Amino acid sequence: MFTGIIEELGVIKNITANSKSGKITILANKILEDTNLGDSIAVNGVCLTVSSINKNEFVADIMMETIRATNLGKLNIKDKVNLERAMSISSRFGGHIVTGHVDTVGIIQEFKREENAVWVSIRAEEEFLKNMIYKGSIAIDGISLTVAYVDNKIFKVSIIPHTKSKTTILEKNVGNIVNLESDVIGKYIRHFLDTDTKENNNKNVKNSIDLEFLIKNGF
Repeated sequence: MFTGIIEELGVIKNITANSKSGKITILANKILEDTNLGDSIAVNGVCLTVSSINKNEFVADIMMETIRATNLGKLNIKDKVNLERAMSISSRFGGHIVTGHVDTVGIIQEFKREENAVWVSIRAEEEFLKNMIYKGSIAIDGISLTVAYVDNKIFKVSIIPHTKSKTTILEKNVGNIVNLESDVIGKYIRHFLDTDTKENNNKNVKNSIDLEFLIKNGF
């Protein structure tokens, strides 16, 4: 489990992929201080397992499913990546719950400056956007951010100078692909409600949680 608070920017030393598997080597310093073989590190929001480690680099294996479902397969040597170690029990919870299991990818549509911040607009699948709410949490390439706008085609986040300096988000270009993971709690709630609705519809039973119920209970 991760929090979406990026600890360090790593640099791709080498990345290989064939029809069955892949391997990635990343140069880093801070995150290797207490990292051991088998530990998990989020690379652009993708949970990877350390298979080899040296003084200033680590290696992780990549499944083909990961390459297909994320932007890791589009990385090149010398590209920067967002890195975060799995959280410990004593860690401060500065972001939100991030599993490192990417839901889908999005495409950057626009950057727009507003005083000291930059608005980033990202297009994503409509089904994925249903998991998002205004002011809710979203992980973009592993970065914990707040949803500032969402409709059925795009969502937007606002990037402050600190986030700019500590992550890769504003080093991207329009058209670049980013990894997306929506709030895991919201996904579970939506799944349970959808399942409850389908089961009740099959039984011709009125759903116990509907708009009327929510209004009556202060939502």
